Amino acid sequence: MLVIICCVPLLLLLSKEGDKTCEVVHVFYVVADMNIVLNAGKSPFQRTYAAQIKRLAEMARKLRFFKEQMTKSEAAPSMFQRDSNINLDELEVKLKEFEAELLEINANSDKLQRAYSELLEYKLVLQKASEIFHSAESRAIARQREAETFVLGGGSIDSPLLLNQEFTVDPSKQIKLGYVSGLVAKEKAIAFERVVFRAIRGNVFIKQAAVDDSVTDPITGDKVEKNVFMIFYSGERAMSKIVKICDAFGANRYPYTNDIGKQYAMITEVSGKLSELKTTMDMGETHRTNLFQTIAYDFEQWSLLVKKEKCIYHTLNMLSFDVTKKGLVGEGWCPVFATTEIQNALRQASLASNSPVGSIFQVLETKEPPPTYFRTNKFTSAFQEIVDAYGVAKYQEANPGVFTIVTFPFLFAVMFGDWGHGICLFLATLYFIFKEKKLLQQKLGDIMEMAFGGRYVIMMMSLFSIYTGFIYNEFFSVPFELFGKSAYDCRDSSCRNAGTAGLIMVRETYPFGVDPKWHGSRSELPFLNSLKMKMSILLGVAQMNLGIILSYYNAKFFKNEINTWYQFVPQIIFLNSLFGYLSLLILVKWCTGSKADLYHVMIYMFLSPTEDLGENQLFVGQKLLQLLLLLMALVAVPWMLLPKPFLLKKQHEERHRGQSYMPLQHADDSDEMETHDDRGSREEFEFSEVFVHQLIHTIEFVLGAVSNTASYLRLWALSLAHSELSSVFYDKVLLLAWGYNNVVILVIGVIVFVSATVGVLLVMETLSAFLHALRLHWVEFQNKFYEGDGYKFTPFSFALINDDEE
Repeated sequence: MLVIICCVPLLLLLSKEGDKTCEVVHVFYVVADMNIVLNAGKSPFQRTYAAQIKRLAEMARKLRFFKEQMTKSEAAPSMFQRDSNINLDELEVKLKEFEAELLEINANSDKLQRAYSELLEYKLVLQKASEIFHSAESRAIARQREAETFVLGGGSIDSPLLLNQEFTVDPSKQIKLGYVSGLVAKEKAIAFERVVFRAIRGNVFIKQAAVDDSVTDPITGDKVEKNVFMIFYSGERAMSKIVKICDAFGANRYPYTNDIGKQYAMITEVSGKLSELKTTMDMGETHRTNLFQTIAYDFEQWSLLVKKEKCIYHTLNMLSFDVTKKGLVGEGWCPVFATTEIQNALRQASLASNSPVGSIFQVLETKEPPPTYFRTNKFTSAFQEIVDAYGVAKYQEANPGVFTIVTFPFLFAVMFGDWGHGICLFLATLYFIFKEKKLLQQKLGDIMEMAFGGRYVIMMMSLFSIYTGFIYNEFFSVPFELFGKSAYDCRDSSCRNAGTAGLIMVRETYPFGVDPKWHGSRSELPFLNSLKMKMSILLGVAQMNLGIILSYYNAKFFKNEINTWYQFVPQIIFLNSLFGYLSLLILVKWCTGSKADLYHVMIYMFLSPTEDLGENQLFVGQKLLQLLLLLMALVAVPWMLLPKPFLLKKQHEERHRGQSYMPLQHADDSDEMETHDDRGSREEFEFSEVFVHQLIHTIEFVLGAVSNTASYLRLWALSLAHSELSSVFYDKVLLLAWGYNNVVILVIGVIVFVSATVGVLLVMETLSAFLHALRLHWVEFQNKFYEGDGYKFTPFSFALINDDEE
């Protein structure tokens, strides 16, 4: 029901004692179970408490920043919370101080880390460049000695003149080469060298040396494998090009001197600075850790307080000030049974705020569609979620979730019928149920979360699978004589693989399920095919009839006579005239053991209804009954199509003239009828649109009656596939491995059998059967009666703030 509340105590409480708001509003909203809807159309900036929301959003941002920083530093919030009575104002000041301190620590840490990385790279350049110079100097001295020996020894007439002139050049005219040193990423080293060589047109000498370990790049802060390079050049223009190329490749340049004395001094100085920086960085990290520990003690409590306050103000924004600006007025939906609890909560709020004026609670009359609320528990909630995933029921519409609790796991089990596999599923489900409290507090993966949420659905599926497994008499495809001895026995040894030809009935019929003698015989597949196919049709027709019957109860509840007489009645007649009759023939054939061909009966019921049935006749008067049913099915089609649009038009005309008329159509026909406001203004009745809509609905039902019945044959197909896969794994893997009389092969066979059973039959087949059962409920069952165009009742609750922080 829709109620209006005038909340003076809450306003007084907000203006006087903001730190107690959480407690009182918690009492008011959580106990009351209300869905506030007054200001739903306003933008966030137009609402009363937009400034408070902005303030809390900023505090939430700071808390998220702390959490990110603690995650990077591998510091987790403390599990042992301190009792802190901090209010929101004090918390805001604390968070601001902590953020400023942490930002300063981070900035200093970044500067120190960059300086440390630069000095570390500089040290590597000094070390590697010294090695390069020492190696080059050694080679130059060796070459000079070779040349001197060559000249002193007389040389050759063909010796190059330049070589002889090398030692006679005036030292004042020698060209002095410049050099650039630094580090470049190893993956860019070859491209870097090639670009430099081409840019300087070969007038350059490049030498590189690999660094053994990865180094932290001062610019990006990432660990990178690098090479130390030395580039020798001549001229200022060459130097300018080299500097630009280094910047383009992200190569860090560092100064170097070839003076050995200065080199040692520079290395010593750099090592000293590195040591000092390391000590300073360790002190900063210790300070950061201490700060995180201080935040971690109260982080969860602070986060919860901010979330609660934010949710409270979001809800308060849905209320408005009254005319006197001294009270808050809110409209919302609440369950009828919660009326007393709401009034008690308001009374407690009045006492807590010391308000001289109490709150007013008044029920309103409205034409607005109420939200839908189903009271569920941990067992029924998963089944209700299956229905709600298709669409939320409109207010007071028949809820398919009640029937889904039984029909969904049963249809799954029809496709998954093996009591061995059912026991495996049941044991897996028991783990989730027994560890329920522990797993609720843990974060599971997506698949595990989904399996844990549907643990009671899986439990029901496994129990029904055990039941249908007993009916099919299959335990990992192996039959057992659980309920007594088989009714058949072999006449002699030659009947083992001869189907049922050599079997004689020596006992009473096997009391429950399929006789174990059928398994392994040549008649097994035709027998199970016939049994499961006919059973699928019976189950499908029964469930579709249930859906049509529920449409009658919907129409009766909403007092919709048109839907009762011109939708429910022709639909139930049409479905049962054809497929209800087929179900009757199946039952008669099973009971009488007739050899009649039901395909022939149903086909010629349409093609030659007056033809003699002959050997396909199952009972007296069958031909006359078929003619009557065919006539009823043909009459039902125009019965669904024609009267309803004309009756809706008549209703519209009578209402327009202000005369008496039949009860209005409900929401499912609201699009077909005129819309009107509170003053009674109406639009014209579009008969063509209504007629086309009814035509589509009629065609959809007629064709759907055939396609939906055929769709239930998936019960037969998946059941047969599951049985055959299980039989293949047992015969071709386990028994085959057993026949080798080798322990190793047997162990391998058992491993393959278990892996195939778990992976294919217990995971893939379970998922496949689940999805097919879901489709049968959503499409074949619910489309007969379920609109699913409502919206959920979503009261304020602190229990949901951890699921959605916003």
